[in-house]
Amino acid sequence: MASRRRARQFALQALFQADLREVSAATALNDLWSGLMDDDGIEGERPPESEEVEFAQRLGHGVEAHRERIDTLIDECSTNWRLARMPVVDRNVLRIAAYELIDCPDIPATVAINEAIELAKKYGTADSRAFVNGIVDRIARQVGRIEGRRGAT
Repeated sequence: MASRRRARQFALQALFQADLREVSAATALNDLWSGLMDDDGIEGERPPESEEVEFAQRLGHGVEAHRERIDTLIDECSTNWRLARMPVVDRNVLRIAAYELIDCPDIPATVAINEAIELAKKYGTADSRAFVNGIVDRIARQVGRIEGRRGAT
């Protein structure tokens, strides 16, 4: 069964590699697919399904195409953190979530936020969940995908 969560994980892996190696998302995605599809693959993992590949490609290419706008938005919504000083995993989780919130109206904001938190919990540090949650929530409010303030009366 194809999974968007799994596709987000693939996109994160590719964007992480693109960021570290300073290559395009397309190159990193192609390298990822080559590694997953070769004879060895990933032990215990099933090969990615076509829907997962398609969604991961959509995210990876979308983040790359809108990266300047996404990075500016993340900088505006993070306090006391410059994008370049953020952990690489957190930075790329935020980029995926921001892209979904800005350019994917077919994905509910709550889903984009929750999936970002899940990625941060799985791949980030002990502090990543709270860090990502706070920034993604601010991004969602700034781009008008959610309103109000939690706990506000």
